[in-house]
Amino acid sequence: MKSRRNSRAGKHPSYDNKNMSDEQIKRKREYDKKYNATKRRRKYRAKLNAANKKAGTYGNGDGIDMSHTKSGRLVKERRSRNRARNGQNGRSTKK
Repeated sequence: MKSRRNSRAGKHPSYDNKNMSDEQIKRKREYDKKYNATKRRRKYRAKLNAANKKAGTYGNGDGIDMSHTKSGRLVKERRSRNRARNGQNGRSTKK
């Protein structure tokens, strides 16, 4: 029986849009892995997870994340909307 695994797994659409080769994708993943392992990024993730736990939305499957506003406050927002926005020029597009 043929495997039902998604043949596009691990192939992000933005890689196609940017015409990235397999070698470029590999280098990007290596860089991202290194970047996300830094103390600063780990501390950042820990802060967001703590806020998510305090808000009561951590791990309960409600689809809510903590999102940054332009002023830097954290507010609840749907996970899909928060992660899809990606900000403009590295800044939040929320009020």
